[in-house]
Amino acid sequence: MGMQQSAHIVWDWNGTLFHDNDAIIGATNAAFTELGIAPITLEQYRSLYCVPVPKFYERLIGRLPTDAEWELMDGVFHRYYAEHRVRCGLTEGAAELLAGWRSAGHSQSLLSMYVHEELVPLVRGFGIEAHFLRVDGRTGPSGGSKAAHMVRHLEALSGSVEPARTVVIGDAADDAVAARGVGARAVLYTGGSHSRASLEGVGAPVVDTLAEAVEEAQRIAA
Repeated sequence: MGMQQSAHIVWDWNGTLFHDNDAIIGATNAAFTELGIAPITLEQYRSLYCVPVPKFYERLIGRLPTDAEWELMDGVFHRYYAEHRVRCGLTEGAAELLAGWRSAGHSQSLLSMYVHEELVPLVRGFGIEAHFLRVDGRTGPSGGSKAAHMVRHLEALSGSVEPARTVVIGDAADDAVAARGVGARAVLYTGGSHSRASLEGVGAPVVDTLAEAVEEAQRIAA
């Protein structure tokens, strides 16, 4: 008989723990400019954004981008984002919530679709790395779903985390999809890439602050 496993949170990074909306919308518009697409507002972004990302571009330009267009936009997006993310910080209260969850004897990890080699030093720079059992960024091509990455993430944590007592906290419908795929639950936060309206249809609790997200996770995983 193994030891009793505690509640576990898998945190999302961009738009959840990391408040990078301004850099994301700027990078998106910089990518659009390359193709002569008019810039969009944060509100438009939050109501239309989806993965896979080429599908998001299709919603805006009426067709899927070609492979060449996608590569161009993806490259511009990441260059712009890398320059502008330095002005972004953690979401209000995030560091305290991470410390509090850990000191309550629970575990947590971080799974992001941001490229792994960039993610790790960024998390380290904010002084929060020690709160996580694991920090995993994306390996492989960008623009896809988190689902397959979530499977690998939980496999890597196997033995210390029970999917049924695991809650994914993220800002995208895709976080709920990824959670369902491994038998975990999700709580969705409205402060990032999706509007409340576009999160409500997903079947997961929707909250406006990370503090509420943690309370909800505690309730679900208890």
